[in-house]
Amino acid sequence: MMKILITGATSGIGHELAKIYKQGNHEVIALGRNQEALKNLENIGIETRQVDLSNLEATREIFKAIEAKHGHIDLAILNAGNCEYIDCKDFDAQLIKRVFDANVITLANSIEGVLPLLRKSRQPHLAGVASMAAYLPLSRAEAYGASKVAANYLLEALAIDLIDENITVSIINPGFVKTPLTDKNDFPMPFVLEAHEAAKIIVRGIAAKKIEIHFPLRLTIPMKLLSLFPRKLWRKIGQKFKK
Repeated sequence: MMKILITGATSGIGHELAKIYKQGNHEVIALGRNQEALKNLENIGIETRQVDLSNLEATREIFKAIEAKHGHIDLAILNAGNCEYIDCKDFDAQLIKRVFDANVITLANSIEGVLPLLRKSRQPHLAGVASMAAYLPLSRAEAYGASKVAANYLLEALAIDLIDENITVSIINPGFVKTPLTDKNDFPMPFVLEAHEAAKIIVRGIAAKKIEIHFPLRLTIPMKLLSLFPRKLWRKIGQKFKK
């Protein structure tokens, strides 16, 4: 049995991950902001903590409390995040800040909080959720894509620095997954997966200690190949995807 901490557990992928790991008889600690959704997890025996992880002091307090109760964490899945799209006709720098707070600052705060607990585990594993949007620049995704590039770099560099401590780091780069976030999208989403399908792929990837978990392959592999194209060519291709 592992002690597993999941952030962003009140909806979408994080919610499904919490349920899957609980069904596997693991001890799950779910973090999120939505009290009602956390109550739903409590009803199936999952420990929950309500917190805004973009607030560093609040995050520190939560992790101190978790450490006092549990001592260590074996697996941390840092999944909290948000998505907003830019309208370049009315460029909004504050929107950029909101998205970076949600996707990068939240990640950094969570890493600070959970690393001391992972260091007490015999087989520590840290998994961070980014996005396939980090592979290529996409129309209107200036804020979201840039934040996921930052998240990828943060996790890749962290993985190097944690090798000597035997802490496994996995980066999760999903394609389109049906969640409350993507329900707001006003454009076609190729090969979209249900959240429970995405969660199962992530669970298998984590069990295999994969360095990168990306899916669906029929979307992420072409995206990786396209990223090798000359930038001038991609800009022309990218225009065709503009709404």
